[in-house]
Amino acid sequence: MATSPHHSGPDDIAARQAVMALCAEASRDDLDAALRALEAPAPEDLRPPETGLVMATGRIGGDGRPFNLGEVSVTRAAIRLPDGATGFAYHLGRDRTKARLAATLDALWQDPARRAGVEAALRPATQRAEAAGRQAARRSAATRVDFLTLVRGED
Repeated sequence: MATSPHHSGPDDIAARQAVMALCAEASRDDLDAALRALEAPAPEDLRPPETGLVMATGRIGGDGRPFNLGEVSVTRAAIRLPDGATGFAYHLGRDRTKARLAATLDALWQDPARRAGVEAALRPATQRAEAAGRQAARRSAATRVDFLTLVRGED
């Protein structure tokens, strides 16, 4: 089994997962802008980007039995950079170019020497994601209902 040229500890794994999640949620334009800012080398496809279907599951009430909600499109990509670094990406939807861009950013991020640059290039996408999260929280808070329970005395 070949080993990665870059050691990954638990903190690195969590940080990589966060970057991969950001790339999955970011727009193709955000990912393209990040790569242009990094002047990234052209990647080689390990496996051409492909789209398939996965079954999404849900739970009623958050703790009920799981049920099949329906199928959703998912696109994945696997690339290799000229230096041998590999990157992978999955995202909801059918945008193969976006998956390839995200996989390239994943490969670049894994190099500790490039990590800060990748995170800086993704900062606009991070800020948009945080703003969208705050907006969703405000919408949710606007529909919040507080229930008051009164305790009745003994009859």
